[in-house]
Amino acid sequence: MDVSNPGMKRVVIAGGGTAGWMTAAAMGKVLSKVADITLIESDQIGTVGVGEATIPTLVTFNRLLGIDEADFMKRVSATFKLGIAFENWTDLEHRYIHSFGITGKDHWTAGFQHFWKRGRDLGVASEFGDYCLELVAAEEGRFAHLPKLGLNYAYHVDSSAYALFLREMAVGFGVKRIEGRIDRVQRSESGDLSCLSLDNGQEINGDLFIDCSGFRALLIGDALGVGYDDWSHWLPCDRAIAVQTESVGLPRPYTRSIAHEAGWRWQIPLQHRTGNGIVFASRYMEEEAARLQLLESVEGKLLSEPRLIKFRTGTRRAHWHRNCVSIGLSSGFIEPLESTSIHLIQRSIMRLLQMFPRGDISSADVAEFNKQTFYELDHIRDFIILHYHLTNRNDTDFWNHVRTMDIPDTLRHRMQLFRDTGRTFRANDELFAENSWTQVMLGQGILPESHHPVVDMMTPDEVRLFLNHITENVRRTVADLPVHDDYIKKYCNASGSA
Repeated sequence: MDVSNPGMKRVVIAGGGTAGWMTAAAMGKVLSKVADITLIESDQIGTVGVGEATIPTLVTFNRLLGIDEADFMKRVSATFKLGIAFENWTDLEHRYIHSFGITGKDHWTAGFQHFWKRGRDLGVASEFGDYCLELVAAEEGRFAHLPKLGLNYAYHVDSSAYALFLREMAVGFGVKRIEGRIDRVQRSESGDLSCLSLDNGQEINGDLFIDCSGFRALLIGDALGVGYDDWSHWLPCDRAIAVQTESVGLPRPYTRSIAHEAGWRWQIPLQHRTGNGIVFASRYMEEEAARLQLLESVEGKLLSEPRLIKFRTGTRRAHWHRNCVSIGLSSGFIEPLESTSIHLIQRSIMRLLQMFPRGDISSADVAEFNKQTFYELDHIRDFIILHYHLTNRNDTDFWNHVRTMDIPDTLRHRMQLFRDTGRTFRANDELFAENSWTQVMLGQGILPESHHPVVDMMTPDEVRLFLNHITENVRRTVADLPVHDDYIKKYCNASGSA
C-alpha cells in the first residue's frame, strides 16, 4: 500500500481466468494510484475457458485499455466475427443469421423492417438479411476494416490466451498476483469480508473483494450466503461438452449455432483451431449421447479430450453485497447462446469503476449497481428465451416444452408488439438493439401483420427503388472486400505465436 495515500483501497480479486484478469487489467489501468490491487489464483484450479465467441462491446473494452488490436489478435489467435448463424432453430433445415450490423435505412419514425414489409407485400423485396452489409459479408466469407462505413464486428478468441494477455497487462499496471488456493474466508465483526486465508498460510487482507471464483462463488455464495434465482424453467439446458479440433477449411467470419433434439451445438473458428461444443438439457439427453453426437459432428483431428461443464441458469439475488462484488460466473449464468458472458463481465467491471468507493461503501451505490445489473440480465434473459420459445419444432419433448412453456411478461409483450405492428424499441441502453430483436423474431418465424403508415407516403416504384439501392450498395461493397482469411493473414497472422 502507498503510505503517502492512506485512503488507498485494498482490492482483492479472488480468481483469475477471463473474469479475474479483465477486472484486474481494467482496475489496474484506471485506479492504480488510488487502489492497491491483488489477484489470487491457483494454477491447480482449472477455468471454464470456453468463452471463445464475443460481441462488439469487447472491441470497445479493448480500446479503453489501449490494446493494439492486431497484436491482441495475434496473441489470442483471433478471427473476426460478424454474427451468428442459427441452424435448425425455427424448423429443421431452416437457417438465418443474427448479424451485428444495421439492416437497411431507418426513418426516425419507423425502423427499416416497415419499409421491407411493404416491399414484401408488393413483391419487390428480397430476404431481410440482403439489406445488411455485415450479414452479406459473413455469408460471402469476407472482411476488412472500412474507414467510412465501418463494419460492426467482434472476435472469436482463445479465451485462455486472452486471460494470459490481460494478466501481463495487469501486472504491468502494478497488479500483484499471488499463487494459492483460498482455504478460508474471514469476516469482520460487522459481517463484511476482511481476509482470505490461503492453503500456503498466507493471509490477504482487503477493503473491497471481487469474487471471480466462477461457479464456486466462494465469496458471494459460500461466505456471504447470497442466494441464487434459478431460471432453468425458462432455460432448461444445464450441461455443455467442449472439445477443440484442428481447423478444416477457411475460418468463417461468424459463429455457428446448430440446434439438435435437446439443445444446440457451437462451432467457433480460430486461426489455429476450431472450438466445438454441445449444449443440452440433461433431463432430455444423456451425457454419453451428447458426447457421441458432438464427436460425430466435429471436423478435423481432436486436439483435446471432451470436457463436461455443468451449470445452472440463473442469477445471484445480489451482485454487490456488503464489501463483495461478484463478476463473471459467480454472479450467475444465462447460457452461451448469444455470446454474452464476456460482455456481462465487462459491464460489471465498467459499472464498478463508475461506482468505485472513495471512502466507505455507499448503500446507494450498492443498490444502484444491483438495479442496473438486474435490468440488463432480465433483458438478455428474455432475448435468449426468445430463440427457444419462438419455434415451429415439435419433433422432441425438449422442443415441445420450450415452445409451449410460460414466458416472462416482458418477452410476451415484445413478441406481441412486433407481431401486431412490426415495432421494436430499445430502452435504457439495453444490449440488444432494435435490429437484433427484428432479425431474430423474423428469423424465428414472426412476420408482422402491418407496417408503419409513414411507409405509405412512398409509391410502389419508390419502395422498389429504395430497396434496390440498398442491396446494390451492399453487394458492391462486399464484392470489394478481401476474403476473411486473406485479411487475417495480412493483418494479424498468429502463425508461430499461438
